[in-house]
Amino acid sequence: MERRMVVTLVDCPARIVPAGTPVTIPKDTFVTITQSLGGNYTLTWSGQMVRVDGTDAEALGLVPEKLSFPEPEDDQIQEEQVWEALRTIYDPEIPVDLVNLGLIYKVSVDQDARRVDIQMTLTAPGCGMGPVLVGDVEYRVAKVPNVETVKVELVFDPPWQRDMMSEEAQLATGMFY
Repeated sequence: MERRMVVTLVDCPARIVPAGTPVTIPKDTFVTITQSLGGNYTLTWSGQMVRVDGTDAEALGLVPEKLSFPEPEDDQIQEEQVWEALRTIYDPEIPVDLVNLGLIYKVSVDQDARRVDIQMTLTAPGCGMGPVLVGDVEYRVAKVPNVETVKVELVFDPPWQRDMMSEEAQLATGMFY
C-alpha cells in the first residue's frame, strides 16, 4: 500500500511507535497511512508515528482483519486459540508472524485467574519495536474467549537465532541455508 491520507470514521485505538503507549485518534481526523504490514497499519498523526491494529481497520475505512473464534463451550481458555491469535501478529519489519519467527518462547494459561502469561523475545535485544510488539500480543490475545488478562514478559535468554524460525519463515525471508 502506498502512502495515502484517510479520515478516521470513528474514534480509533492506536499505539505510539515505538513506545507502545495507547492513544485514541478522534473521529474525523486526517491521518496518513505510511505502511501496511501483517494486517496492521502504521500512520502519522499529529506529528507522531502510531500503529493501528488490523482488527480496527474499519475506523480507517479499510477492511478489518478478522480474528474470530468459535463460541466457547465452557469458561475455559483454549491454549490453541491463544497460539492462533499469536500467529496473526507479524513483526513490523519482517513479513513473518511471531510464532514462525520463533519469538514466542512460552505460553501459560491460568484458568482460575483467566490469565495468559507469555514469554517472548525479539530478534535483537535493542529492537525499538519491542513495546509495540508486546502491545500487539496483549491486544490480540485478549480477544481470545475467556481471557481477561494477558501478561507478556520479554526475555533474552536464550538469545534469538535464525534457526529458531520455522523452515517456512526461513524460506520466506531468504535465510534458509
